[in-house]
Amino acid sequence: MVSFLVEVEGNLTDEQVREGFHALSDPIRLRVLQLLQGRELCVCDLCEELKVSQSKLSFHLKTLRDAKLVNARQQGRWIYYSLNPPGFQLLQHFLDRLGRAGPVKAAVPCVEDL
Repeated sequence: MVSFLVEVEGNLTDEQVREGFHALSDPIRLRVLQLLQGRELCVCDLCEELKVSQSKLSFHLKTLRDAKLVNARQQGRWIYYSLNPPGFQLLQHFLDRLGRAGPVKAAVPCVEDL
């Protein structure tokens, strides 16, 4: 298996890249991220906006936290979520490196068995 390791501040973060793109692969999680742009929201506000139950949203928020795309802050009995810019910068760095790959080298022709 080919490994697409990304180096950010000296740390190789292959797993974070995989988790980040997995987290971005769901429409509910994408909507959560859009709602958090430029603001912090509590779980109750996110549930209301998304029209989903708290248990369903908790699953998606855990995925986003594990991918380090959102921050969670507890105040009293409520948890407030916000975007975590370094998590997105890691994914952007990965995409930037792929985009700077340069010209494609032709493959060495395969030898056919006769």
